[in-house]
Amino acid sequence: MKAIIALSLILGAISGARAQNPMFGAEHQNAVALHMAQGTGSGSLFKLVDPVLWDVSPMTSLMLQYSQPMEIFRLPARMNLNIVQNFAYHSSHGLSFFAAGVSWDVALVNWRGFYIGLGLGPYMRDSHDRYVESRLVFGEKVFIGKNISDAWRVELFTLHFSNGDFTETNRGFNFAGVALGYSF
Repeated sequence: MKAIIALSLILGAISGARAQNPMFGAEHQNAVALHMAQGTGSGSLFKLVDPVLWDVSPMTSLMLQYSQPMEIFRLPARMNLNIVQNFAYHSSHGLSFFAAGVSWDVALVNWRGFYIGLGLGPYMRDSHDRYVESRLVFGEKVFIGKNISDAWRVELFTLHFSNGDFTETNRGFNFAGVALGYSF
């Protein structure tokens, strides 16, 4: 327990959480972002952080995100409403689906306009498929962002969708991409 408290205090000091939320800018309370990503194959959560495991999948994902600032354990965070449309090029290798969900992102590091964070949230899809049998999936995200100005930011991210082994078939699917965000 002491280690968790110490880690929270250290990350809070590194991130500068009290000064400003790096995902929003000075006085902004709303943000919208467009995420564009390429499929990096089915498989485990470890594909989020190990590009050596990536393989190009014939699917592209677009996600529109609306966010509001918040704090999680005194770290700057955002609560998101997400709409996802995935496009498959070859139905035998990729998959198409529409999904909606909520997610929470937390910036663990905030340094000179750059920030690094993690995200998690549930999504409901319009179909089930050979990758994941359930319509309910969870999205896990790792991202690195840069403030371009007070209102604009760009993020590189990896995203993994799976159902946490709720069903027998749960290969998951992964994406890597870029997001452009505007705060207002």
